[in-house]
Amino acid sequence: MEMWLWVSIGMMAVIIVLLLLKIYALHKAAKEIESAFADRLTTDTNTLIDISSADRTMRRLADSINIQLRRLRKERHRFVQGDLELKNAVTNISHDLRTPLTAICGYLDLLEEEKMTEKAERYISIIRNRAELLSQLTEELFRYSIIVSSENSQKSEPVNVGSVLEESVASFYTALKERKIVPNIQLTEEKVIRTLDRSALSRVFSNLLNNVIKYSDGDLNITLSKTGTIIFTNTASGLNEVQAGRLFDRFYTVEAARKSTGLGLTIARTLMEQMGGAISAEYKNDKLSITIVLPEES
Repeated sequence: MEMWLWVSIGMMAVIIVLLLLKIYALHKAAKEIESAFADRLTTDTNTLIDISSADRTMRRLADSINIQLRRLRKERHRFVQGDLELKNAVTNISHDLRTPLTAICGYLDLLEEEKMTEKAERYISIIRNRAELLSQLTEELFRYSIIVSSENSQKSEPVNVGSVLEESVASFYTALKERKIVPNIQLTEEKVIRTLDRSALSRVFSNLLNNVIKYSDGDLNITLSKTGTIIFTNTASGLNEVQAGRLFDRFYTVEAARKSTGLGLTIARTLMEQMGGAISAEYKNDKLSITIVLPEES
């Protein structure tokens, strides 16, 4: 009797060991699937998930995931291809529009040299205004399409951020003065040096200043901290939280800015992301704050 008891205990021990080994193998296979799946989602590769386990259930699971990965890659390829075609189409269309617009403006110059009635002069003035506006919007669309199509074309160099910021504000002196906006600039005493594309950073500042001209009630505060955070703040009673939250959306404009494609802040965000930084907007108590966080200096 005692011998049978020991035999039973031995058999149970063997079964327990086998079950533990089975559980370990399943656990290992699950970890392999988890790791491989995460890798396939973040890397552009055609390699499928393969596991070391011979368990039929786990292998069926891996095969099922591989089927979905194939579908996902196909959809991703279609999206990338469609997005590229759209960018190229926008670039070509905006480029094609520039030539006839230039010709129209040229003929308007010739017309203005001719003797015309007062009514004809007024009509010509209206046409000139609309042609210049359309030319401005087409140029902005063309620049945007170029920026999003050439993500790796930036030329990085050590840049004094405060200096670029001051130069950008100075270049907008006349436009700010016309809107009776006196900027209050507070820069850290320490130089903020970052390896960035100088022209891209200048473009970001210019687009933010254009935004101020559109929406500011007459004030502008700009701060640059030693950590590389830049904040543009102005009163914008014509906006609300929903509108402020959509300022970075492509082609989004509010009623107060009809003479715009809505691409200025979208371009600013795209450029900042390409440089490894971030940009965001917050609206509170009629104050619009746009914050730029520059990448850390490596």
